[in-house]
Amino acid sequence: MLGSPASAAPGSDAGALPAVDTAALTASARAVLNTAPVVTAPVEAAWTFDAPAVTAEKPAPPPPVVRATPAPSRAAARAATATATAATAAPAAAVPQSVAGNAVLEVAARYVGTPYVSGGSGPGGFDCSGFVSYVYGQLGISLPRTSSGIKAAGTVISRADAQPGDLIWSPGHISIYAGGNDQIDSPRPGKTIQFRAIWQSSPVFIRIG
Repeated sequence: MLGSPASAAPGSDAGALPAVDTAALTASARAVLNTAPVVTAPVEAAWTFDAPAVTAEKPAPPPPVVRATPAPSRAAARAATATATAATAAPAAAVPQSVAGNAVLEVAARYVGTPYVSGGSGPGGFDCSGFVSYVYGQLGISLPRTSSGIKAAGTVISRADAQPGDLIWSPGHISIYAGGNDQIDSPRPGKTIQFRAIWQSSPVFIRIG
């Protein structure tokens, strides 16, 4: 036969928990708190944060695009060379259009830039009548050596009838008419053969032949 359960303590209810000494527990808790570190905090706490300095760097520009220049063609190079040569060789005054196709003016234009030489009859130097005589001589026409002799050898015509290749006479000077208001001549010492405007106040136009 099983034994019967122990009888409860006198004066207590059956099944009740044992009594706990709270005073002893409170004393133990206080002892732990007394030995714990003290943490204090001000009523108003200020937080600080050191932010690192940030510098924005502009990205480097991309390298320039170099486009290759195509080499000029041989024809273009020859044309440029010819233009430069012509510009260097061109006389100071423009050559009148009347030169093209006019035998007298075509011969005369070859000597643009030749210096004036007193008594010169070419081809390295001319005076005015020496130049006119030389040009006509290249075409098989013989003229006197002086300006007055050349005038006498030709026929006086009006300015309205004058044609490129005719002559212009004034006292002491003679030149070749180049059409419009132009002439070509060997002016005076220190100058060269050139196309220039008619400067004579009363020019006399002469035709040879």
